[in-house]
Amino acid sequence: MRLHIIGICGTFMGSLALLARELGHQVSGSDANVYPPMSTQLEEAGITLMVGYRAENLDDMPDLVVVGNALSRGNEEVEALLNSGLRYTSGAQWLSDYVLPGRKVIAVAGTHGKTTTASLLAWLLESAGLAPGFLIGGVPRNFGVSARLGGHASPFIVEADEYDTAFFDKRSKFVHYRPHIAVMNNLEFDHADIFPDLAAIERQFHHLVRTVPSQGHLLVADQQPALERVLEMGAWSPVEHFGCLSTSEWQLRLERDDGTRFQVLHVGPDGEEDGVVEWGLTGEHNARNALASLAAASRCGVDLARACAALARFQTPRRRQEVIGEVNGVQVIDDFAHHPTAISATLGGLRAATTKGRLLAVIEPRSNTMRLGALRTRLNDSVAEADAVFWFQPAGLDWSMEALVAEQGERSKLFSDIDELVNAVVIQASPLDRIVVMSNGGFEGVHQRLLNALNAKEPFE
Repeated sequence: MRLHIIGICGTFMGSLALLARELGHQVSGSDANVYPPMSTQLEEAGITLMVGYRAENLDDMPDLVVVGNALSRGNEEVEALLNSGLRYTSGAQWLSDYVLPGRKVIAVAGTHGKTTTASLLAWLLESAGLAPGFLIGGVPRNFGVSARLGGHASPFIVEADEYDTAFFDKRSKFVHYRPHIAVMNNLEFDHADIFPDLAAIERQFHHLVRTVPSQGHLLVADQQPALERVLEMGAWSPVEHFGCLSTSEWQLRLERDDGTRFQVLHVGPDGEEDGVVEWGLTGEHNARNALASLAAASRCGVDLARACAALARFQTPRRRQEVIGEVNGVQVIDDFAHHPTAISATLGGLRAATTKGRLLAVIEPRSNTMRLGALRTRLNDSVAEADAVFWFQPAGLDWSMEALVAEQGERSKLFSDIDELVNAVVIQASPLDRIVVMSNGGFEGVHQRLLNALNAKEPFE
């Protein structure tokens, strides 16, 4: 089959393209923004990339066109598609039709931590010899790709996004997956461009709950009121909770404040089992992600002690607290955090693990929710753990960041020019400092610009 994907460089659609290629399809795709790491792995897989959305991208008359959820009516290529009479579908529907049938599907949902948790689970199943398939909205470094088919009869892990499916299907993507196991990490307001309030998102999560069979399982984070409201709407599958409460079936006990060592206790119908995890990730939020992955792996038959040991060999997905480089003792870290809760969790974990030096935060509020300003009142508290904050105001932001930055005093500065931002960060940086860059986009290549500028700086005394 000749498959063309419109919006191919998005994390979900790019991963889907890799699966289509692995199935033997001839794949091409177009996108307005083509940049690594997604563009690199697509080209390495033999996928033809076209820059820009144009009617002529469809001249070869593909057998099927898959339309990304970022595309809308009025887009030149979308209009050409509709006028052409070519067959088209959504990414989530294509996955449901061509990849998931006959597989034990594990869907990882939640406002935060989906990519990390799905990557952790894939690694645990891989370490146990189960050869899982997966589609993840990032690149797990233990695998080097964001998606693969895995063994025909092995479990398939999918990062389950609540965002809408396509311009012609406004249901959340995850309702297409019909998982046997659904992991729900957390739930709070996000995606202000499509959801009016938290209750609307809770309703979509309940649609996911409705698709889990009675012989399946719901693994639900504790201390999450919104998730409890979802369950109160009705649940027809066994439910297990995970988190820090003594009443949860899966319990977490931190042995180090930075989250690099913790105990796990599983209280099941056959008694108790426990384990200890010592690993390289920081923050309680990542320990909770690990706990969720351990619970899901257990449901696939993986021994807890073996799984805990495997976590020591886990490498963070790209753009999740990923160390990009170090120059003269100054570390540059990339993180996908783009929601106040995620920003706070990332900085809190890094603060606990930073015993010397300062934490310099470089933040671009680029997501649709941030652009609309729906959560801007929470941004001030989200950066409390940073010693200095360098805000970048991207084009198209619907609100001015000047008042926000003014509230934070001298430790916070605002920039609209990327070169001025890089210069200001490098001037402040000293040995043992950590520069953590947070954005859900390419951020004009600021990571490499920072490393280049640090290299060009006179050696520290």
